[in-house]
Amino acid sequence: QVQLVESGGGLVQAGGSLKLSCAASGIDFSLSTMDWYRQTPGKQREWVARISSGGITNYADSVKGRFTISRDNAKNTVYLQMNSLKPDDTAVYYCHTYFRVDYWGQGTQVTVSS
Repeated sequence: QVQLVESGGGLVQAGGSLKLSCAASGIDFSLSTMDWYRQTPGKQREWVARISSGGITNYADSVKGRFTISRDNAKNTVYLQMNSLKPDDTAVYYCHTYFRVDYWGQGTQVTVSS
């Protein structure tokens, strides 16, 4: 059974930093591409960042230069380091992977105050 468990969200002032974690189980993590998405009420879920099994990273333009995705295959964990946070970054952040079907975590709330 695939499980993705996010942690690390919270309340931070604009300009601050947070680091999200997503612990994965039930998949061959080292072979899996991992994504972070985010969603605010009334809006579609938005893709944020991706890291391939080989460590290649891609970012949405809205977070490029501020967020960094990384992975630790020994810990089956993917991270999202978020710096220079803005109020517009406020959202529930979700971890995602795909193996025959989409798998999502339960999400972690990030709130950035102005």
